[in-house]
Parts: sequence; C-alpha cells; structure tokens
Amino acid sequence: MGEIADGFIEAIQLLITLDPEVTEIAFRSLSVSTIATLIAAAIAIPLGSLIYFYDFKGKRAVINLVQTLYAMPTVIVGLLVYLLVSYSGPLGSLRLLYTTNAMIIAQVILVSPLIIGFTVAALNSLDKEMKYTVLALNAKTSQALRTLVREAKFAILSAVVLAFGRAIAEVGAVMMVGGNIRHFTRTLTTAITLNTSMGEFSTSIALGIILLAIALIVNLGVNVLQHYNGGVKDD
Repeated sequence: MGEIADGFIEAIQLLITLDPEVTEIAFRSLSVSTIATLIAAAIAIPLGSLIYFYDFKGKRAVINLVQTLYAMPTVIVGLLVYLLVSYSGPLGSLRLLYTTNAMIIAQVILVSPLIIGFTVAALNSLDKEMKYTVLALNAKTSQALRTLVREAKFAILSAVVLAFGRAIAEVGAVMMVGGNIRHFTRTLTTAITLNTSMGEFSTSIALGIILLAIALIVNLGVNVLQHYNGGVKDD
C-alpha cells in the first residue's frame, strides 16, 4: 500500500508542476484522437445518412455488419493498418509506419462504424413522417439529408463524443502502428502500459488520472447532449 500511496503523491506532483513529458503525451493523445474523430465523423455521418435515406436490397445486412464492427478487436485494426502502411505494403512509399498519421488512420477505421451505426439509429428515431414531408417538398437529396441530420443533431453528436472516448482509450492498434516511440508516437494508453511494465507507477498513475478525467468529461458531454436530445423530443 505504501508504494501505491507514494505513487499517487508523486503523480499529483507531476500534474501540479505540469511535467513536460506528461503534458506532451496528454497533448499528443488529445490531438491524435480529436483529428481521427473529426475525420471519421466527416466520413461516417454522410455515409450513415445515406444508408438511412435509401432503401436497397441487403440494407438490413449492411446495418448488422456495421453494428458487428462496433466490437471489432483493436489489434485486428492495428494489423490491417500495419499491413497497409508497412514498407512492403501498398502505402509503404508514404512512410506512414510509426507515425502519428498511421495512428490517426487506425483510429478512424476503429470509430467510423460506431458513428455510422449511431447516425442510422438517430435518424430512425425521428418521426417517420419527417422523411416523407421533406421529400414531398421536392428537396434535393443533399438538402433532405442536411434537414434530417439537423433534427437528429444531438443524438449524432453524442455518437461523435462516444467515438472520441473510444479513440483516446485505445491501446492495441496505436501501439502496433505507432510503435510507442518517446517524443513522437507515445500516447496516454501506451505510456501507461510501458511505465507500468517498468515499475514507473507514479507516471502511470498521473497519466491514468488524466485519462480518467478525459473519460469523465466525455461522459458528461454525452449526458448533456442526451439531455438536450430528450428536450427536443419532448417539445
């Protein structure tokens, strides 16, 4: 217990003094996960909207596949991206392996199904007549989709926030394609794993506190958005 208590004391000191390495790792994690989530949202929200909007053969199967990918193992994503960006892979010439760009690609692949599926679910929760009302006004597809997405914006934003939470807490894929290189690709989760294995508990605890704080903020953000979403529905 004494070792744990000492670790917490040292961790608090690291946080209070804004230890440069701890700050650097936290900032890198936030920036990589934020960029990945924004890219994923830019791709997944329109794609989820199109899946909802159009009726086509196999639509149910597509939705089931997307929902299955919610639980896609992160090491599988890491392996896939590694094979793509390795020096002998199709994207090897871009020299992406062991860079933050490779980590961003892995996180985009990881969280995109989550945003797609929740976008479809959010739009399905709208009044069924709304879609047909928009179409009856002779709106273009792009205009109709924008209108529907606006109506479900709080639920969709909740999905984006949840996706960010999953991205920043991810460890397997980013370690495989980023390499956990100090001052270059080390993130909160990979640093916690490494420092714990080396017995550097104070740094691990400090980074863990930061990660827990981010998780709390993400949870609060989702709750706020769900509250507003409920308010919109009740009006």
